[in-house]
Amino acid sequence: MNTVALARADEVTDLVALLLDHADAGAGTPEEITTVAERVALACLGDNHLWQDLRFASRAELSALMGHWFPALVAKNHADMKWKKFLYKQLCEREELFICKAPSCAVCVDRPICFGPEDA
Repeated sequence: MNTVALARADEVTDLVALLLDHADAGAGTPEEITTVAERVALACLGDNHLWQDLRFASRAELSALMGHWFPALVAKNHADMKWKKFLYKQLCEREELFICKAPSCAVCVDRPICFGPEDA
């Protein structure tokens, strides 16, 4: 792990746990599933969109990866929230921390940031 990842190790651990809790056991071996979860979690530490930090060509590639390895999370992301925002929102909800600015996404002023297009 790099210095940033070490400083944020608890965050990575929480993200990996979230991903593993929603993994499809039939998607691959336990080692493969864990590796994918760890790579996604580490990429969440990046400054760009998650698909960019994973070096994918588009968000569609990330969504395909998520659909294969973590279909239960895809099902939860029914409104197609940007993946990094969605994963962190899931972590907050697990801890019963509701820090959103509005009672629902539909009325939130940040909706374009969470659900808008992801420009390269």
